[in-house]
Amino acid sequence: MQSRRHKKTYERHNIWRSYSDMMAGLLLLFVLVMCISFMEAQKNYQEKLLEEQAHKKTQTQLELELSQRESEIDAAQLALDDKEALLAQKQAELDKQVSLVLSQQEQLDDASAALAASQKELEDQNALMLQQQAALEEQESLMAAQQKKLEQIIGVKADLIAALKNEFDQHNLNVIIDESTGSIALDSNVLFGYNESELTEEGIAMLGEVLPIYCKVLMANQYQDYLAELSIDGYTDTKGEYLYNLQLSQSRAMAVADYLFAGAEEFLSEEELNNLKQKLTSNGHSMSNPVYKANGEIDMDASRRVEVRFRLKDEEMINEMKQILDNSALATSGE
Repeated sequence: MQSRRHKKTYERHNIWRSYSDMMAGLLLLFVLVMCISFMEAQKNYQEKLLEEQAHKKTQTQLELELSQRESEIDAAQLALDDKEALLAQKQAELDKQVSLVLSQQEQLDDASAALAASQKELEDQNALMLQQQAALEEQESLMAAQQKKLEQIIGVKADLIAALKNEFDQHNLNVIIDESTGSIALDSNVLFGYNESELTEEGIAMLGEVLPIYCKVLMANQYQDYLAELSIDGYTDTKGEYLYNLQLSQSRAMAVADYLFAGAEEFLSEEELNNLKQKLTSNGHSMSNPVYKANGEIDMDASRRVEVRFRLKDEEMINEMKQILDNSALATSGE
């Protein structure tokens, strides 16, 4: 029984011993763990210090490099600012030059537009000048043709007056022919009695000698294209009333025309007689256009007359020529 007790005591002693060993082991393990942890912490601390020192060194170096970079950047910024200022100056100069070029271009455009307008105006003026030149040449051509025709008519008039003189001379008739008009004046004192419109025998004899020759020459074929009119015009002196003298002058002119047509078939062909009927007119002029003496007084005897005259187509030609000259003058002034 004692042995059993002793065995239980021994067993208890072994349990506490085991427990004590276990606790000692755990404590040792705890101490080892703490030592290891401490050493690990110390190591980490040293590494942290080293790392922090390295970091500080790196940061200092970086700050130095950063400061150096900032200095370089500042220098570069200054250089950039200088370049920007230079560039701005260059840009301002360029803008000024561009503005000058644009202004010059605008002036050039204006000058070109003005030149184009001047060229257009010059072309218009040249076209107008060419048109006016063509019109002038046409007018000159027309004037030349009219002048030629007029000279021909004037030549015909001179030939006609010469032919009349020649015929009267061949018949030994002393008839005075007006050199400018080709008219002949028949004395009313011979043709009619005072205030009378009936032909006298002496007047009939004079007309029988003069009128056939005068009409025969005028009715010739070579003059028909140029003859405009053959007229018998009666005039009185300035005494008496105008209307009375007008009627008297008309009656006397008509008496001469009646005599002419009464015997025209004896010295004119049928064709010549027809031409005479187409060209002959009879007019009374009363006391107009009297004849004056050299001293300026009216010659009453000479004013009482019957004129036989012809008119060529020169008057129409002269008027036409005058109109052409007036138009030419207007065209010239327009230029």
